[in-house]
Amino acid sequence: MAEKTRVSVIGLGSMGTAMAHRLLDQGFDLDIWNRSAKDVDELLSNGARRVELAEALHNAFFMSLLSNDDAALDVFSDERLEKAKPGAIHINMSTLSPAASETLAERHGRHGIGYIAAPVLGRPIAITSGTLLVVAAGKAEDIEAAKNIFDKVAAQHWNVGEDHAKSNFVKLGVNYNLIHALQAIGESVALVESAGVDANMFMEILTHTAFTGSAYAGYGPMIVNRAYTPRGFSMTLGLKDVKLVEDAAAGLGLTLPVATVLHQLFEQALVDPDIKDLDWSAVAELTRQKKIR
Repeated sequence: MAEKTRVSVIGLGSMGTAMAHRLLDQGFDLDIWNRSAKDVDELLSNGARRVELAEALHNAFFMSLLSNDDAALDVFSDERLEKAKPGAIHINMSTLSPAASETLAERHGRHGIGYIAAPVLGRPIAITSGTLLVVAAGKAEDIEAAKNIFDKVAAQHWNVGEDHAKSNFVKLGVNYNLIHALQAIGESVALVESAGVDANMFMEILTHTAFTGSAYAGYGPMIVNRAYTPRGFSMTLGLKDVKLVEDAAAGLGLTLPVATVLHQLFEQALVDPDIKDLDWSAVAELTRQKKIR
């Protein structure tokens, strides 16, 4: 029997934990590491092994799902990468800025470590259900070497070329559309509710033919029924994504007029005690509750 592939997951937030479960379910041997103390008893009981970061970097493949640029740049410093397994491949599934991705690619290259920028499209449930989508960028041979992992954890992955920043631009573009959808749903629901229309019936009409994708079919009922817990994606991360989009656009000399409005909405949501700790789709409540300043 062929030896199973041992993979490390670095970063055990909601997405990282879901990825760890998916890898175990798909038969991988798994090492896990998180920046802070975290209850991982369920993962350990299912066969995961908790290790120090240095050991996590000694598997042939290590995957990271960290919250932001600062975390990724701190964890994958030159000092740490120079001690990683030679020839290992890092699959970075975090949502990062294109600039941070390029910096990380350069660092990995200096130490002979493969680097794939592979941000994911989907919530934790998409990972555990096998419906996750991945946008990968990096050397063709690295992506080919990681194909078995992508095939096991995602429904589909795209290779957008060797320029690592391109996958991050795609991810930011997708999230920017999604953030628009959250606000559009919220405003539409507020409109029909104010006119006395049943919001669930409206959502059925809206998603029947015109907007059939997962953004509307998934988030629409959550917003209509105010089902914002358990939180799948935080308001803080929503604001982070808007800021990343704004910075990326500025670097390309683009002006995105609606980005300023969305930025202000998430900032307001984060200081609203009734909303700030809910799923990011609860940004719609600012409109519904007539709280927009």
